[in-house]
Amino acid sequence: MEFRPLRRIKQAATEAECLAVLQSAPRGILSVHGENGYPYGIPMNFIFTDGKICFHCAREGHKLDAVRADGKVCFTILSEPVKNEGEWWNCFTSVIIFGRIREVSDPARADGLLRALGAKYFPEAYDIESDIQRNGPRALLLEITIDHMTGKHVREK
Repeated sequence: MEFRPLRRIKQAATEAECLAVLQSAPRGILSVHGENGYPYGIPMNFIFTDGKICFHCAREGHKLDAVRADGKVCFTILSEPVKNEGEWWNCFTSVIIFGRIREVSDPARADGLLRALGAKYFPEAYDIESDIQRNGPRALLLEITIDHMTGKHVREK
């Protein structure tokens, strides 16, 4: 499949810069083909591991219905904005990923992903194991395999 090239090529982020944003950003927007032809974008906590973007979700709902109907998705991430000294505008890097999402079927991988999500988002003293025992059976893990990724340096000026 052919994807459009980035139009503003002078603002292109390198693959390494895109991967750094994936490692550090707290959340992104998962966009799916929603109901009645409307796009559906959902803010998601995520981890980037083994070259895939991983989330957890409930075992039913609008998002899950959409990804089961069409596994093609877009995931958009923004780095934290920075204001350079003497400038009033924000600078950040945006990363847009096109890929295919699927449910994680291996229970051992799902458990590992839940632990990794907990490690990223819960306070250090939080009992992740207890939380996984209590809430893990209700969670479903999803992962995106990246088909195409672009990044762009943005100055909001």
